[in-house]
Amino acid sequence: MFNSFRLQFSLLAALFTIFIIITLTACDSVDNDKKNLSKKTDLLIYCGITMVKPMSEIAKKFEAIHNINIIISQGGSEGLYQSLKTSKKGDLYLPGSFSYRKRHFDEGLLGDYVDLGYNQAAMMVAKGNPKKITADLNNLYDENLSVVIASPEMGSIGRETKKILERKGIYNKVINHTIYQTSDSRTLNQAIKDGDADIIINWKATAYFKENIELIDAIALKAEEAIPKRLSLNLLTFSKHQEMAKKFMQFAKSEDGLAIFSKFGFSLANPSSVKAK
Repeated sequence: MFNSFRLQFSLLAALFTIFIIITLTACDSVDNDKKNLSKKTDLLIYCGITMVKPMSEIAKKFEAIHNINIIISQGGSEGLYQSLKTSKKGDLYLPGSFSYRKRHFDEGLLGDYVDLGYNQAAMMVAKGNPKKITADLNNLYDENLSVVIASPEMGSIGRETKKILERKGIYNKVINHTIYQTSDSRTLNQAIKDGDADIIINWKATAYFKENIELIDAIALKAEEAIPKRLSLNLLTFSKHQEMAKKFMQFAKSEDGLAIFSKFGFSLANPSSVKAK
């Protein structure tokens, strides 16, 4: 009987050992899967708010082709640059104007680049232009109209607005008349939707976004007043995924990528005879 009991105990011990081995093997397999997933490349793109929609669509297509993750950090162009400069993390930078590349190039953080088209500022009003506002920049300090503009310290549209108004010689008049200044293209459009502003100056492409097209109309300005702005996607020199980032740049400037930018209201060629700056 003792031998029989010892045999049963041995069998149970053996089964228990096999169970432990199988369990540990399964755990190792799960851990390995997690490790493999964690090795999946993450590209971080700093993108001005106005270009987020086309860039997000391009990113989804690129992710499907290359089985990677793409993270888009959005905000005002200058704020994004200061963020990447501080963190030294990320791979690509798309500001709302080529002027950001020229301004910061000597700092050594911006490498190769590709052009993705042009954006241009316009005056914007509520859908149907109920106050019959004309394409006259002097309307921006009309006592009968409420005005919101973007801060030049925060993003590309603020800088562009200041340049437009300074060329016209009315920047201080407009500032003194403005209800408030805001940070970026999204909050500018919200000022129209909320009824805070009768007029804003914003990037023309945003008037054609799905959430704005039924609520906002763009009033085109003269080419010499609103010079088309070149959109350039910059490789960050500290990127840890240089080759993949370069592949994304080539994909973004491909026929398919540029078609997406065109769909969202961006021009693929300089829309005026005025040299873009």
